[in-house]
Amino acid sequence: MKFSSENRRQEFLGIALVLIGAVLRLLPHPENFTPVTAIALFSGVVLSPAIALTVPLLVMIVTDMVIGPHPLFLLTWGSFFAVSLIGVAIKKNARVGRIFLGSLSGSLLFFIVTNLGVFLFQNMYPKNFSGFFQCYWMALPFFRNSLAGDLFFSAVLFGVFAVVKNYSVKLSKTAGTP
Repeated sequence: MKFSSENRRQEFLGIALVLIGAVLRLLPHPENFTPVTAIALFSGVVLSPAIALTVPLLVMIVTDMVIGPHPLFLLTWGSFFAVSLIGVAIKKNARVGRIFLGSLSGSLLFFIVTNLGVFLFQNMYPKNFSGFFQCYWMALPFFRNSLAGDLFFSAVLFGVFAVVKNYSVKLSKTAGTP
């Protein structure tokens, strides 16, 4: 199964799934169980590179405006941009295993970058090795939820896209035969 979009209709489907994911970020959810990393990875794999690198940033900007600003927004936005790049990198040979690894990589990247930002730029922890360790240790429950959300929403986005794409290809072949 080729996961990238091959025509405008499939590109539109990909964008529609991304927008649905953006709305899901705004609905009540368990802490850090959101579709944003999955949206970034999905966009990188499915959409054209220009759209893939723009749409997740727009999703974050718009939804952050609704949710409210936070001091680490540049790090979170940058992390999602990097996850989109992971998607673009695996696009040509995207298979379930690579998508799974891309989702894991995106979760880990977000965890490392944002918690490093918390440690460096906020005064929640002492600026020493003990504080560094404590920062990451205290973030593990959030990482668990992020990872679960990233894997769940990646499966949903890529699964729905694959099913609809496969169905539409079969439907167009059936319609074209007498």
